[in-house]
Amino acid sequence: MSVATIDAGATRARPPSRFHTLTEPGRAMAEYASFVALRPAMSHLPQGDGHGVLVLPGFMATDRSTAPMRRLLSSLGYETAGWDLGRNVKVDNIRVAEMAKCVENLYDRTGGKISIVGWSLGGVFARELAKMLPEKVRLVISLGSPISDDRNHTNASRLFEWLNGKEPEPLKEGRFTGLDRAPPVPTTSILTKTDGIVHWRGSVQASDAGLPGQTENIVVNASHIGLGVNPTVMVAIADRLAQPEGAWKPFVPRGFTGLLFPRDQLH
Repeated sequence: MSVATIDAGATRARPPSRFHTLTEPGRAMAEYASFVALRPAMSHLPQGDGHGVLVLPGFMATDRSTAPMRRLLSSLGYETAGWDLGRNVKVDNIRVAEMAKCVENLYDRTGGKISIVGWSLGGVFARELAKMLPEKVRLVISLGSPISDDRNHTNASRLFEWLNGKEPEPLKEGRFTGLDRAPPVPTTSILTKTDGIVHWRGSVQASDAGLPGQTENIVVNASHIGLGVNPTVMVAIADRLAQPEGAWKPFVPRGFTGLLFPRDQLH
């Protein structure tokens, strides 16, 4: 496990290596196989307190991609929900309002603050939703999300801009700027240095990016496509979500699980 102490923009933004990109599908399939094989053991992960967890899919993905994660979190005792908004393609004012409604609906249904887990672009949305509705969000977790405010960190930028333009509606209105600033709630960025879609430096949040002492980076061994089914990621997510509200502490892997996380620092 590594907690960033560097400036995420210390080097020029660039997309991931071609090798990491080309090996994404094969690595993701292996991670899913590991998820299935280890699913019974995951029942021993920390149990939840019943609070709501909204899970947002990545760019070009749907709720189907997050179904294994949501089923696991439900079995651990959380009230989980997908966004039920179809494929994650457009970034416009209508979509932002629909996502805000997802937060409000789950908040109302569970009667308390919810956590938001967002994969890739979904993690960007999770952070921005928490900025919009901080009184209804207790925790944000992003998975391989391009939060550096520089699209050059991802090799999906051309497709994104072809579908949304260089300045989507929220940007034209001065919203969704300063993506590198964390929301005013405890925020965890889970990232992998072998990400083939978003360069890992683009997912690093600075230690002073949000609430003092309540932002962190957790490094895992994973592909980008496999982040949502990677067993090590599930260990980290379960640990973060199980924290009592108002008692957030940085992630420290314990016991056997400590062997799952790389020990190298972010540099």
